Amino acid sequence: MQDNPYGIEALWLQGDLVIKTVAMILLLMSIVSWTIILLRAWRLWHLRQCRQKLAAFWQTEDFTQAQQQLYANDAANPFRRLAAEGKSAIAHHQQHQHSLEDSFPLAEWLHSSLREAIDVGTDNLQRGLSVLASVGATAPFVGLFGTVWGIYHALVNIGVSGQASIDKVAGPVGEALIMTALGLAVAIPAVLGYNALVRGNKRIIRKLTGFAQQLHVYLLTGAPPVQACDSLHARNENKRAGHGL
Repeated sequence: MQDNPYGIEALWLQGDLVIKTVAMILLLMSIVSWTIILLRAWRLWHLRQCRQKLAAFWQTEDFTQAQQQLYANDAANPFRRLAAEGKSAIAHHQQHQHSLEDSFPLAEWLHSSLREAIDVGTDNLQRGLSVLASVGATAPFVGLFGTVWGIYHALVNIGVSGQASIDKVAGPVGEALIMTALGLAVAIPAVLGYNALVRGNKRIIRKLTGFAQQLHVYLLTGAPPVQACDSLHARNENKRAGHGL
């Protein structure tokens, strides 16, 4: 079987500096995007195993012990950081009773600290997604540049030879089509990976927000989340009933 004279190998061997540069840029973009997709996907899969860990967290009698057991091998885990920030916010507020921070009610101070921890966790979850978005948006145009350059070579060959024979234009047109295909092959996984990771991040952020609400109630009342939420719900209902009267 004869080698394809218009394949990718021929493109690399016969292509000029511009074509080779475009091909290397697309290869680099593909490597970077697939690295981000795989690492972020593994991270999301790890974080999605949080239901059992969070249930075990609230079943532990001591908060410090529960905090240490929550993702013990992952210090950067957003759930563990959230629990640490909540506990630290309570201790910090109690130790600074004679400073400007004393003017903040404890509930607002705790809410602000938990909100900041959620924002940090969200930023870490979204790390690298801007690169995927950029690759998905620009890779087709990088491939299109190679396509235009290949068509330009085809027109030059036609002008030099004075005839539009297939052997004069097949090589440059083949380069153009291959560069178009490479651009799409880089862009499509980046776009699909970006969309999938954004959906996965939204699920984790919702769980993180729910966990923060439970921590907020627990650290203020000392009651388990379900009991504390029932107590607050009953208190709100009583207030509404009082206003109704």
